[in-house]
Amino acid sequence: MTQDEFLADRFEEHRSHLRAVAYRMLGSLSEADDAVQEAWLRVSRSGADGVDNLGGWLTTIVARVSLNMLRSRTSRREDLQGVDVPGGGGSDPEQEALTADSVALALLVVLETLTPAERLAFVLHDLFAVPFDEIAPIVERTPAATRQLASRARRRVQGATAAPETDPARRREVVQAFLAASRGGDFDALLTLLDPDVVVRADGTAVAAGASALVRGAAAVAGTFSGRARAARPVLVNGAAGAVWAPGGKPRVVLAFTIADGRIVAIDMIADVDRLDSLHLAFLD
Repeated sequence: MTQDEFLADRFEEHRSHLRAVAYRMLGSLSEADDAVQEAWLRVSRSGADGVDNLGGWLTTIVARVSLNMLRSRTSRREDLQGVDVPGGGGSDPEQEALTADSVALALLVVLETLTPAERLAFVLHDLFAVPFDEIAPIVERTPAATRQLASRARRRVQGATAAPETDPARRREVVQAFLAASRGGDFDALLTLLDPDVVVRADGTAVAAGASALVRGAAAVAGTFSGRARAARPVLVNGAAGAVWAPGGKPRVVLAFTIADGRIVAIDMIADVDRLDSLHLAFLD
């Protein structure tokens, strides 16, 4: 076996872990695969002579590649602003396992609201236990500043959680009432259905198409949806009440609702193709 073949075999041993890191950074399976492939190209060119901890070294490379992709994505979004966003699962087993493994759908959407550096610090430290001393050079900060990045991200993530409504029928009633009020432009009815601190979080694909990454507060959210969602259809999203915009029967945007005490506390707007493919959707009409 040649040195190149040996290195390729070792890289394959770590591929699943590297793909998981990239996916949690980027929120897209196709982009995660691109990041892992770019990491392999870099490794194959430079070799791994003198590397004691190959897994840690490869994780660092994938993290750097993912960070660059996040920053590039942010730049592209600025060029795509103004594109209108309508108001409104048998996937590969490996994709299902990766998606459902340890990061909930809502978490992935919340991560989209973080800066690239915050996201990297949180993902590497909190999800993969990478020490801050190793993360700091990647984000070009001191270990103390990197710890603060992760702390800010952690507070944002923790603040996005809520105790869900446990009655499925009640959840459906709330979502259907929300869609009806939205279509009818009934601002006051929307306010009664929304928690005062409700948030709408859009993933990267939705933001690139013109949606706001984060909308907070009942009045702002009601204003965003009033008179919209005319083409949205009620749907079960992985068994939970939600809505989908599916022109021609193909899901393009999914709205996943978090409901507590009979009010909507969060709406996650999902438009990423890989994420949509991983969802199990059951139409209710």
